Amino acid sequence: MKTSILGRTGATVSSIGLGTWQLGADWGDVSEKDAHAVLDAAVESGVTVFDTADVYGDGRSEQIIGEYLRNHPDAGVYVATKMGRRLPQVPENYSTENFRAWNERSRKNLGVETLDLVQLHCPPTPVYSIDRVYDDLDHLVAEGKIRHYGVSVETSAEALTAIARPNVASVQIVLNAFRLKPLDEVLPAAIAAGVGIIARVPLASGLLSGRYTADTVFAENDHRTYNRDGSHFDQGETFAGVDFATGVEAAQEFSALAAEHGLQPATAALAWLAQLPGVSTVIPGARSPEQARANAAAGEVAELGAEFHARVVELYDRRFRAAVHERW
Repeated sequence: MKTSILGRTGATVSSIGLGTWQLGADWGDVSEKDAHAVLDAAVESGVTVFDTADVYGDGRSEQIIGEYLRNHPDAGVYVATKMGRRLPQVPENYSTENFRAWNERSRKNLGVETLDLVQLHCPPTPVYSIDRVYDDLDHLVAEGKIRHYGVSVETSAEALTAIARPNVASVQIVLNAFRLKPLDEVLPAAIAAGVGIIARVPLASGLLSGRYTADTVFAENDHRTYNRDGSHFDQGETFAGVDFATGVEAAQEFSALAAEHGLQPATAALAWLAQLPGVSTVIPGARSPEQARANAAAGEVAELGAEFHARVVELYDRRFRAAVHERW
């Protein structure tokens, strides 16, 4: 597994990490036994970073990871969690009092004294420009409650605002072959500032696996069923905000490109992302050990090269740019 430095944290992390939203909720049911099997498979495959949040399953994801850490104290796993979405999304709820309460809850869930990385969880846009917010986070670092902090964002503009702050260690952003806007300014700005980039929704909610057809049906409690219109949270989190039918067609084209390189489409999509300059780690989710191992294998793929990249960009320009580029 290839590794990189996670921005201003200075931590060395695997180029392929593990997103654990699915271990909490919103992707259908995953048993605790199956969740631990996924974590085991990921670590055995070289994954050293788990991404979670205090709202994934109302803390279930953090708790499962906490139990895993207690049972595997030498696993060397770096845990990035998030806070901010336990209350209505208005700037005033991003308060000193709430920061401390959320921090305490996450440390209890994970069973640690100090959180490795805490990310503001896609807060309202004005929050990124509030000086007091960063002062509060700096105080939590000084008190030993967190080692570093970053942000998770919905838009490139939010990312650029955060990157300009001197102590923001990392930015998590939707980035995949169907969502390329961060390549324009965000990745260059992050490289210049020494800020890490965590690429989320790397398979466009599974579209880039090439397994779906226009007739695919997802579980009722799966966000790919109930949030296609963005009625529950930002539409860009579900299928990266692209039209499902168009995404299925484009995924078939991407699968053909991957096959030319002897790769499964998901492997190619993750490897291409991990090889982008400025990307520190990519965090696909996994619902089974087999999927976790397959995802991790992308971290060992040889450089795909300029031609592959150019064809990804051409596919995006033709299929998606007009619909999504200016939205996020």
